[in-house]
Amino acid sequence: MANVNVGVIGYGYWGPNIVRNFFAASNCTVKAVADARPERLAQLAKIFPTIQGVTDAEDIINDKEIDAVIIATPVFSHYPLAKKALENGKHVMIEKPMTSTVAEAEALIELADRKGLVLMVDHTFLYTGAVKKMKDLVNSGQLGNINYYDSTRINLGLFQPDVNVVWDLVPHDISILYHLTNERPISVSATGVDHLRNGIENIAYVTLNFQSNMIAHFTCSWSSPVKIRKILVGGDKKMILFDDLEITEKVKVYDTGYSARNDEEKRKLLIDYRTGDVHIPKLEMKEALAGLACDFVAAIQTGKEPVSNWKIGSDVVKVLEAAQRSIKQNGKEIKIVADYERVK
Repeated sequence: MANVNVGVIGYGYWGPNIVRNFFAASNCTVKAVADARPERLAQLAKIFPTIQGVTDAEDIINDKEIDAVIIATPVFSHYPLAKKALENGKHVMIEKPMTSTVAEAEALIELADRKGLVLMVDHTFLYTGAVKKMKDLVNSGQLGNINYYDSTRINLGLFQPDVNVVWDLVPHDISILYHLTNERPISVSATGVDHLRNGIENIAYVTLNFQSNMIAHFTCSWSSPVKIRKILVGGDKKMILFDDLEITEKVKVYDTGYSARNDEEKRKLLIDYRTGDVHIPKLEMKEALAGLACDFVAAIQTGKEPVSNWKIGSDVVKVLEAAQRSIKQNGKEIKIVADYERVK
């Protein structure tokens, strides 16, 4: 297959990981990296002397030898950079979240479709061995009907200057949930606090409601003295605990559940509990970003839809936008509209 020449815009926190994995990917060449900070380009040159470092993203977007652009910059810049790249005939992958608004996401989707280009979002967790195993367990029916998804994602984290903790951390969980269930929420409620009083919430709680009666809840914080990365997925047959900080036992499957029956004589509801074994499945150990890099290159070469596609990317932004509105209205329930119509 033809080699894909890639340009990366942004060599900050996540950029080096992207460059390293795309540099190692088959049928792919990282031709250039753009970053306005000379010290970052100096670091790039030490590790990857064959990659050209440039200070202006336009140099990558306008380079006719570059087939695809990867955008690893702050959220506010995602839309204008991606729009320029698509207009110049480049395939595009954007770091999560996809854009700052649903309207921006819709515009990029329409542009990519019209030009026949791949538009992908970097929801890296979808390529982890843990999430792949969870997807297999859900698809096999071992969990039964999914009743709830509960996530705690907290630490003493980096306070972002442009987005709140919801936009920073919750995209991980929305993308995982969507990947596991293929179900979309009908409403969102969220509350949050900005302890710095700068309008950017550093602690937040987000709840998603679904037509099927499934419920999802996300706890996120930049202000915790301990780091916790745990997800509970509860089915009516079995339950999953995913602890991302565990080294070897990230996923545990609990053969635990309950059932209800009516006692007609006593006129009350009786609950029967079941506690069984705990299974620790073996997980694929391949680095998630390596899988994402291969998926992006394959999508460009073959036209197949990537796992972390624009549909998930856009739907994540839809929830984030609704959650933001809910926070600003003191937790008001915000309905999620169908298709890709903007929340009003």
